[in-house]
Amino acid sequence: MSEPRNALEYHAQGRPGKIEVVATKRLSSQRDLSLAYSPGVADACRAIDANPEDVFKYTAKGNLVAVVTNGTAVLGLGDIGPEAGKPVMEGKANLFKKFADIDVFDIELDASTADEMVAAVKAIAPTFGGINLEDIKAPECFEVERRLQEELDIPVFHDDQHGTAIISAAALINACELTGRDMADIKMVFSGAGAAAVACAELYVRLGVKRENIVMFDSRGAVTTDRDDLFGEKAVFAKEGPIGGLGDALNGADAFIGLSVGNVLKPEMLAGMAERPIVFAMANPDPEIAFDLAKQTRPDAILATGRSDHPNQVNNVLGFPFVFRGALDCRARKITEEMKVAATVALAALAREDVPDEVLRAYDVGELRFGPDYIIPKPFDARVLMWVAPAIAKAAAESGVAREPIADLDAYTESLRVLVERARGLMSPMIQRLRAAPKARIVFPDGTNPQIIRAAQVLVDEDICKPILLGPKWKILKRAESSGIALDGVDIDECEDGFDDMAEQLWQLRRRKGMTRTQARTLLHGDKTWWGAMMVRRGLADGVVGGVGRAYNQTLKPALKILGSEDGTKTVSGVYAMVFEKRKIFFGDCTVNQRPTAEQLAQIALNTARVAEAFGQTPRVAMLSYSDFGEHRGDDDVDRVSEAVRIVRERRPDLEIDGEMQADTALMWEKLSTNFPFSTLTGPANVLIFPDLTSGNIAYKLVEELSGAEAVGPLLVGLGGPVNVIPVHASVTEIANAAAYTAHQALIGKGL
Repeated sequence: MSEPRNALEYHAQGRPGKIEVVATKRLSSQRDLSLAYSPGVADACRAIDANPEDVFKYTAKGNLVAVVTNGTAVLGLGDIGPEAGKPVMEGKANLFKKFADIDVFDIELDASTADEMVAAVKAIAPTFGGINLEDIKAPECFEVERRLQEELDIPVFHDDQHGTAIISAAALINACELTGRDMADIKMVFSGAGAAAVACAELYVRLGVKRENIVMFDSRGAVTTDRDDLFGEKAVFAKEGPIGGLGDALNGADAFIGLSVGNVLKPEMLAGMAERPIVFAMANPDPEIAFDLAKQTRPDAILATGRSDHPNQVNNVLGFPFVFRGALDCRARKITEEMKVAATVALAALAREDVPDEVLRAYDVGELRFGPDYIIPKPFDARVLMWVAPAIAKAAAESGVAREPIADLDAYTESLRVLVERARGLMSPMIQRLRAAPKARIVFPDGTNPQIIRAAQVLVDEDICKPILLGPKWKILKRAESSGIALDGVDIDECEDGFDDMAEQLWQLRRRKGMTRTQARTLLHGDKTWWGAMMVRRGLADGVVGGVGRAYNQTLKPALKILGSEDGTKTVSGVYAMVFEKRKIFFGDCTVNQRPTAEQLAQIALNTARVAEAFGQTPRVAMLSYSDFGEHRGDDDVDRVSEAVRIVRERRPDLEIDGEMQADTALMWEKLSTNFPFSTLTGPANVLIFPDLTSGNIAYKLVEELSGAEAVGPLLVGLGGPVNVIPVHASVTEIANAAAYTAHQALIGKGL
């Protein structure tokens, strides 16, 4: 099947197009209708009439952007008209929503002149919090943007100009750092002198490139002062002639910036450039020189293209969603030059940071590290939102264009993290408490694992705990260095100091359980989990996080044998916190007890309720079964659950718990309150206790896969010390979350 046919089927399948409008308020009853529309909507209208600023409070305006085009410069297709340009605008709407949770109406205008465009956009502006201009040909695009910026009090941003400028400028900053260049000394040649090229050049000048060191070429040749066909924005880059051809200008040049057409940069031209040349061949779909040919011609070049199948893709999606997110959130009146520079600097800085494994998995690569093949972040790096949007908001305030400056940028950044990582919303209160508390010492038995090493540095950087990595110091440091991680604030224990004492104490602990001295020494030598658990027992550490690359039981078994169960508790259980878009539900037990007795089920319920409380939730516990409240009494599986409810009520009369009940009964409040009004639950359950390991394990995996919920866990409860087991292929985020929970358990255990 050809690629064009694939694309057409993608756009046509199901509901045609790529966007739809989704209601954000419930509309399922007469009361809802009266509030959403007549008569209740009149109250919102009156409030806005009395105070126009309330439009941001009672409508979607503050999170709504118009993507506007007249279809005169669509991608590389030229003037194909507004209707043919609509698929691009719908795609843009998807990107706004995906990367920054901004809603978009795409607006395709039948308007050929700047006056018509300006009049149309001004007329619809009251609907929107911002205007993204797109695919409008030069020179009209300059006039349209300038006039709208002057005449409207909301951000107006022509992405074809400034998006490309911001992303490529970030790449330029880093390319200069890698090649030891000073911006002020660069000799730069542009192939292309349209809207994007002019905007790039202007931003480069603001960053330090000298205007006199820039030479531009368009389809008619060099941009020189003797030409009479230059519009104003292009004319400011005109040079005294004659300049010669593109090859002449490139001789000895430091940088080539391509925003033109494919294959205009010939190998012999590239060969004549300065050492370690910077080559941004950004024409799409065919760059000004093929990537492989450029590498073959100049292996020392730092290359960037507009293509996703080569390193250093200059992709506008790294800019516009985050620029608008920051501008909307501080209610900016416009997007200033200072805001564009702030976004550029933030992107450049992010590219020098360690790359999360979630990004590596998205691109199916083993490593991304700042260097010639990685000078700008990848589009699917969720951190871009947390770096660029706050930088935009801060610059807006400093520029004096923010109506509502963001006072606490750290809190704002954290809220953005929650936007892209729902589990972070669950973890945030716990993390804030840990930052203010004495740091728990958390041991990682798999200390040589690259994921563990990276997570350890994250935990230190975020001031969550004090990581201790177990393993050979030389190996840990070598792997950290290869990943560009300093391991500042991370302790390394090679499990050698005090080995004899540790082995003796392990033997003393387990000698009446069949363990010999030799076995104790062998276990401590061969499996660092035993060493980590002994550290907790001896007070040398506060908790253990293990499990990478090993079976679940290989971490749990040593912990049980060394630390035992919690005082007064004989049942250790596992909990998964399932984080949905609008609710959090705690599943127990999905990992430990295969067929628990009524007594064990009761303890599992108590354990899981404690986890919910640790995350700041008030537990409403549902004991699940295939039966609703005695429907199948006499069946052992049902009676076990009912008996467990009775036991829990005896031990914790304050805890909301009921059952046995079916899963839909537990979650659907209307069904529970209508059909079973006698239930003691005061709302839908947020703690679900499964009757056996099989049902619990199947349920959490199905829910995670089919619903898009994020799972935090498994979180162990009931051990004699804080120990948690992470999944075999855990991400850095999952490891850090498990460590944070373990540190919090240690904090509670110390009564802090």
